[in-house]
Amino acid sequence: MSAPKHVLFVCTGNTCRSPMAEGLFRKAVAGRRDFKVSSAGVAAAKGDAASRETLTSLKKRGAGLENFRSRPVSDEILDAASHVFAMTEGHLAALEACFPHHSEKFFLVREFSGITDKRQGVDVPDPIGMGPIAYEEVAKVLDAAIPAIIAYIDSVSGPSEG
Repeated sequence: MSAPKHVLFVCTGNTCRSPMAEGLFRKAVAGRRDFKVSSAGVAAAKGDAASRETLTSLKKRGAGLENFRSRPVSDEILDAASHVFAMTEGHLAALEACFPHHSEKFFLVREFSGITDKRQGVDVPDPIGMGPIAYEEVAKVLDAAIPAIIAYIDSVSGPSEG
């Protein structure tokens, strides 16, 4: 069996995009003991709940977040992560500026989404304050990206027996 893979999703406040990615990813790898998943934010307060809209989007997809609380990115969190997926180029730049010694772990989520329409940009859009449709757009990007992220990680580190 291969070593556990710890996937970390990063956004700004760790209440919308990265917790949504955490919940969807956890559902996608359910039953696989070789994956751990968590999330954090480059400007997160410690201890906030995920947004109501994020929880609603997850519930629609049969996913959830047990006992979730936001947390800021730290060296300790990055030390535990094997792969770090940032929601935007800005998040990626912040990670690289503050934690350059972890840069080999950093990726952009959108690189794995298969969405090639340049008008949509490379960032997973920030839905905060934009209503349910914006959260559904985020969920669609994540729904497209997560299988490719899992396939990529398995290709570089090997799949588990289960």
